[in-house]
Amino acid sequence: MVHDVRNRLSEIRRDLHRLPEPGWREFRTTARVVEELERIGVDEIAVGREALATDARMAVPEEGELEPWLERAREAGVRSDILERTADGHTGAVAVLERGDGPTVGLRVDLDGISLRESDEAGHRPADEGFRSEHEGYMHACGHDAHATIGLGVLEAVKASDFSGTLKVFFQPAEEISGGGKAMTEGGYLDDVDYLFALHIGLNHPSGTLVAGIEKPLAMAHVTATFEGASAHAGKAPNEGANAMQAMTTAVQNAYAIPRHSDGMTRVNFGRVEGGTASNVIAEEITVEGEVRGETTALMEYTRTELERVLYAAAEMHDCDVTLRTISESPRTDSDPALRELVGDVARGNRRVDAVVPAEELGVSEDATYLMQRVQNDGGLATYVVLGTDHPTNHHTPTFDVDEESLETGVSVLAESVVELSYRRP
Repeated sequence: MVHDVRNRLSEIRRDLHRLPEPGWREFRTTARVVEELERIGVDEIAVGREALATDARMAVPEEGELEPWLERAREAGVRSDILERTADGHTGAVAVLERGDGPTVGLRVDLDGISLRESDEAGHRPADEGFRSEHEGYMHACGHDAHATIGLGVLEAVKASDFSGTLKVFFQPAEEISGGGKAMTEGGYLDDVDYLFALHIGLNHPSGTLVAGIEKPLAMAHVTATFEGASAHAGKAPNEGANAMQAMTTAVQNAYAIPRHSDGMTRVNFGRVEGGTASNVIAEEITVEGEVRGETTALMEYTRTELERVLYAAAEMHDCDVTLRTISESPRTDSDPALRELVGDVARGNRRVDAVVPAEELGVSEDATYLMQRVQNDGGLATYVVLGTDHPTNHHTPTFDVDEESLETGVSVLAESVVELSYRRP
């Protein structure tokens, strides 16, 4: 059947929506993508370890967190060859379509869901129509199911076109934890890419609107700090302890007092604390999880350096030790104006697009910037496209959903942009 995937965009998206998996645990999702790639008939499929640089992965869960998801995929009948290639947190895939001489064009989409219980209330369409998450406590609340579906549709549409060149689609794992972008950048398949598109749906833009390229994604680093002191009886001999709880609270309080910077916006936040044993015991070990962001990569690094100073000073004040770890990070990279312009021109000629926004500030962080930065550093161009879609509630909420009519819009605009690069080099 011609355009088999494009005729089934809603079905594929719903299949993916039913089985959300968190970062580095997208075993069934990767397998489902590979199944469709084989149906399309691309020239090469790199899976898991073949597509990633193992040592460049970030925020990889412990084995005990990976194994239940691997076993779930095994019980669901996922092929053993795919499970072998994705085991130990090596999910994701790269598809390569070769169509003669011409530019090498990349498209990056992401795969992972988030830790959030999906609504089962009446009025929530996935619940009403039978494609609510089957993995309780996890859901696709940011549209990655739609992103992966669009990536498949673009491959099929380009294959059926007169495109001359090579198309590579990067199905990236672990975006929500900023863990997969660098690993996919270092996997080798990006090295010869001349033009790169990255994609996100929604972000408060309605169906029919397209943002041709984003600017000012925030550079970001996720960090943890573990304070280690000495326990003691809180009533009988508190002076004999070294209170990790006090060190942590001092550090958190002072972190929010890090001076802002004249060069631009910075952010710091702590969102999770774990440790201690009982109310009558001086806490011996406390771990706190936080993040820093900056309007530029340099501003993020400034904030991280200041945060480290605060953490070490708080530990010393309370006679504790502190161990710092960067769990994941991503740089700031802006879309290239020339490639933004090409996408905008294509979108304006698309009957499904009502409005084109040439550029917009993103205001959050995204590890697609690793891929974009590599292509730009190698002399190529990159842009991060936002595809408008009506979503009844905001991203990362239990009732998030997308307008499935926008799936074909995304396929159409991106495929036409890829083909246009055969004729017009920005």
